[in-house]
Amino acid sequence: MNTVTPFSASDSIPPLRDGDGLSLDEFERRWEAMPDLKFAELIEGIVYLGGPVRLREHGSPNVEIAAWLVNYKIDTPGVIPGLHCSLRLDARNELQPDVLMMIDPALGGQVRLDEAGIAEGAPELVIEVAATGACRDATIKSRIYERFGVREYVLWRVRDREIDWSILRDGRYEALKPDADGTLRSEVFPGLWLNPDAMLTADLAGVLATLQRGLATPEHAAFAARLGGA
Repeated sequence: MNTVTPFSASDSIPPLRDGDGLSLDEFERRWEAMPDLKFAELIEGIVYLGGPVRLREHGSPNVEIAAWLVNYKIDTPGVIPGLHCSLRLDARNELQPDVLMMIDPALGGQVRLDEAGIAEGAPELVIEVAATGACRDATIKSRIYERFGVREYVLWRVRDREIDWSILRDGRYEALKPDADGTLRSEVFPGLWLNPDAMLTADLAGVLATLQRGLATPEHAAFAARLGGA
């Protein structure tokens, strides 16, 4: 007995393919017709699709750095961390950073959410986890984040065993300088302190101990109070 497959509207919509040149509207139209596709980016009008996710080079580092941000959020109402969120920047760029954190739009943050909940604009902090510095995250995506005003950009180069933290000054990224003990301190999110050596060695207890020192500062208390008051 022959069976007839019901027609689906998605049958008439071409799939996303790596390297396609598309408008933002067409990119989103095709992606919405592919419900099983978890990762796609439109970078300067070109489609990039993700490949297999390696545990040690991507999966675990993502969880560890996200845990750092979640612990910051616990003591900082008014900030919103996110994993793999679509980030619509303009008609040629919709990125999907590994991790981000923003100030709640209702409290004066840079990002706005559209009716569907898609983030539009540059979040205050973006984090990308990459195998090495020879990647889109370190080159073209860094320039895009800089151009659209992401105020702090962290690139974790896993194989290189390096964490680069850049801060936007006068429209250009420059390296955030560590303290004498090696601690990196966010200027946008007071109290968000990072021990890079602990993060690189998966010493989460050390990571959280440094964070707790940052959360105990008067600067963090004032920031949290300001967000709470807003």
